[in-house]
Amino acid sequence: MRITRLVPARLIGGKYASAIGRRVFPPVDTALQRATRGRASLTRAIGMRLLMLETIGRRSGEPRVTPLIFATQDSDFVVVGSNWGQAHNPAWALNLVANPDAVATLDGERIPVRARRLTEQERAEVWPLMLEVYPAYDEYARRVQASSGREIMVFRLERA
Repeated sequence: MRITRLVPARLIGGKYASAIGRRVFPPVDTALQRATRGRASLTRAIGMRLLMLETIGRRSGEPRVTPLIFATQDSDFVVVGSNWGQAHNPAWALNLVANPDAVATLDGERIPVRARRLTEQERAEVWPLMLEVYPAYDEYARRVQASSGREIMVFRLERA
């Protein structure tokens, strides 16, 4: 059973839960997925799935790997640049804007992808799907809008 069905989205998406989550989950889950070649994940253990997205750093030119919650639509992946509800965009999203070619690793399989930032209309169409995957996105969107006025970027990762 998904933790998002047991714990209210408002609590999961809250400021303090997000502050702890962003410091603990990504490094631990990344290490676990690397060690098991994608076969084990903390997020999967609580009923959610992650893909590992490898982008190229827009400043450094170095590969950067980020674990992301995702939804599938047709053969594509959809990811949300919520940055745990922080006021600024996540680095991985800015990396995709600078260079849309990336690699998604799912269940140990490396999949070349090309990212496309969704338009406002496309974003509105996939938002309900993303809320099914992770209801806290609405709380993040409210918090981000109130703190910085930015709109959370949503990307479609199309298989290359």
